[in-house]
Amino acid sequence: MQQTWRWFGPDDPVTLPMIADAGASGVVTALHQHNRGEVWPAEEIARRRAAIEAAGLSWDVVESIGVGEEIKTRSGDWRRKLDNYKQSLRNAARAGVKVFCYNFMAITDWTRTDLMWPAPGGGFALRFDALDFAAYDLFLLEREGAQKDYPPQRIAEARARLETLSPDKRADLERTLIDWLPARDFTYDRASFREALARYAEIGVEDLRAHLIAFGREITEVAEEEGVRLAIHPDDPAFPIFGLPRVMSSAADVRALFAAIASPACGLTFCAGSLGSNGANDLPAMLAEFAPRVHFAHLRSVKREPDGSFHEADHLEGDGDLIGLLAGLLREEARRRAEGRADAEIPMRPDHGPLIGGDDPKRSNPGYSYVGRLKGLAELRGAMRALERFSRAGAV
Repeated sequence: MQQTWRWFGPDDPVTLPMIADAGASGVVTALHQHNRGEVWPAEEIARRRAAIEAAGLSWDVVESIGVGEEIKTRSGDWRRKLDNYKQSLRNAARAGVKVFCYNFMAITDWTRTDLMWPAPGGGFALRFDALDFAAYDLFLLEREGAQKDYPPQRIAEARARLETLSPDKRADLERTLIDWLPARDFTYDRASFREALARYAEIGVEDLRAHLIAFGREITEVAEEEGVRLAIHPDDPAFPIFGLPRVMSSAADVRALFAAIASPACGLTFCAGSLGSNGANDLPAMLAEFAPRVHFAHLRSVKREPDGSFHEADHLEGDGDLIGLLAGLLREEARRRAEGRADAEIPMRPDHGPLIGGDDPKRSNPGYSYVGRLKGLAELRGAMRALERFSRAGAV
């Protein structure tokens, strides 16, 4: 597997030489300054690629060309933004990028309630606390219709949790849920977030799925013409939040997209942590079913809790069984090589790492620390080497 690293561009505190020192050979990045639906300029793509290559690395995956809410809701100037998206895809493809990761999550990207949770093994990890989330959704955001989305016991528990939260903690919780995300140049306050939610008042799961399929068909045509691969990212967490429709949370969701768009260019980012946040997902079975169309892998593990909470675990711990998933990915690579596929090598990156060692929390994007991801990549690399050796010996 090709070992890659997510880089947020020249302002990222993790520099390209540091990425090379970590042992990665490829970079996953985007023109984050152009994430409001405009066309990515070819000359800026070329400059980004030149900077990456000057560090001895390759630009292998775009993550991501932003999919605007207008496209997801098919409202406003969605047609113009979709045409811009397709041109950005063409421009980056013609610069040599082969894989494009994107998501179709309504309003949110990955969602947590705590970005600096003291982890059991030391350091700080990302956490989704189900009661903190419900307390915010029900009693601070006061989302219309929220009461019907929770059973009475959970509402009572959330009310009790709210009483334990100081004003500062409540403000931190709100910032974490709606006012923060790496590589996003806009934020929400409570009023604007409610307005964004209102856009989805009449959009159900099947409506959003239809919008995804329509979008997917158009960008898949471009991907086929340019000889590149698309890799949709699962919902994170892989269950409904804020009453919003979810269309990429389960095997059934992936199956529906692939049935509607049969092209191999329409593929999946297998994010073990996102899919693993929902205990109903059987990750080994999903990988076995969708492996021929897995074009990118995010490798991380989460530890689930009985009440629906979860936190980011060390890469080889938690509920993810990343060693088993690595074995499945390596088998898929071997199968592709036997078929003579040009995309036999699957790019992966160590996703979300704890804040440990000498990383400065004031200079680290939450979830994207240097030392924590370096540790994760080293663990994953070691596991891959062992699996490859045992495979050659016929033991795997």
